[in-house]
Amino acid sequence: MAEKNRLQKILAANGVSSRRKAEEMIAAGRVTVNGRKAGLGDSADPDRDVIAVDGQRIVRSTQKYYLALHKPRGFVTTMNDERDRKCVAQLVEGIGDRVYPVGRLDKDSEGLLLMTNDGDFANMISHPRQHIAKTYRVTVRPGISEEQLNRISTGILIEGKMTAPAKVRVLEQQGERVVLEIVLYEGRNREIRKMCEALGLEVARLKRTAIGPVRLGMLKQGAYRELSKEEIRSLLAESQKKGNETKNDRTSSYGRPGKRTGASFRGGKRRN
Repeated sequence: MAEKNRLQKILAANGVSSRRKAEEMIAAGRVTVNGRKAGLGDSADPDRDVIAVDGQRIVRSTQKYYLALHKPRGFVTTMNDERDRKCVAQLVEGIGDRVYPVGRLDKDSEGLLLMTNDGDFANMISHPRQHIAKTYRVTVRPGISEEQLNRISTGILIEGKMTAPAKVRVLEQQGERVVLEIVLYEGRNREIRKMCEALGLEVARLKRTAIGPVRLGMLKQGAYRELSKEEIRSLLAESQKKGNETKNDRTSSYGRPGKRTGASFRGGKRRN
């Protein structure tokens, strides 16, 4: 008897989208099976059934891709855009297969973005419960006080919910501009920008420099590279850590959240 799988799993496994995005596509009526509109919870046999998205039949992927992309500012983290804006899909056309983003970076942000056609991998890495560390280099104006640093490190009330404790330290001070390193463990939409807005800070530049053990390094803007086997193994291992292990890790080099060592200044005078 043919083996059937949930449609969202099939779409993710064949590089169409993440499982969560696939569920949105199904709910929006964009997916058909043998010419009939599919519904949430439907299953299919990818070897026998004709599965299509927006009228285009999906082609089964035979090779898995795991990419690190340096997203430039001005590109949206989608595979296509109804407003005809530049999409990250344009930057990976040379792959010859459909890969999609793991998580997001907003249009005005830049830096490391993972892309893949492996739905199970994407789900493990991007699921909120995994708490994989994401590191950002953030330039803010007009300066920052120790109180503001401590609020970032302990949590800020945004849209009725406290942000999770974060690591933060000052890397540079350049007149009325301060460069911060911020490490987040949750993936709320535009979280850093909203935290800074709540503190009265303007974000002049936001660049993601690492996702777990994977670092952006010297990768040029708009370029991509394949992840090494060790990077893939390390990402999967980190995604399987328990939440309490992640919380303990946060106290290692930056100090325990809530204490003054949780937010540190380096390279210049403190601004109050």
